[in-house]
Amino acid sequence: MKIVYWITTVAMCAIMLYSAQMYFFNTQMVKGFFESFNYPPYIVIPLAIAKVMAVLAILTNKIKWIKEWAYAGFFFDLVLATAAHYYAGHPIGLSVYAILILIISYTVGKKIRP
Repeated sequence: MKIVYWITTVAMCAIMLYSAQMYFFNTQMVKGFFESFNYPPYIVIPLAIAKVMAVLAILTNKIKWIKEWAYAGFFFDLVLATAAHYYAGHPIGLSVYAILILIISYTVGKKIRP
């Protein structure tokens, strides 16, 4: 079970860090996407910072309630991103897989106490 936890957790954190680096280094492009989805563009950088902080909270596993909030934040981020892409007519396959990876990481992590 620990192998499943770490594979899914590292995969989820890699997805979120990739997303955050896109927000930091391709800010104008991402802001354009946010505007096309009717999301405010000013949340791009704060969202990127929150993603990096959530990854740190999950991987360090020091404060349990912050780790819970980090998982919740990732869940809402992925669900809202999936909905935005769906309504924009984009493919949603990758974001659905990301949600599944997140759910597996969270549920297995609750069982093994990493």
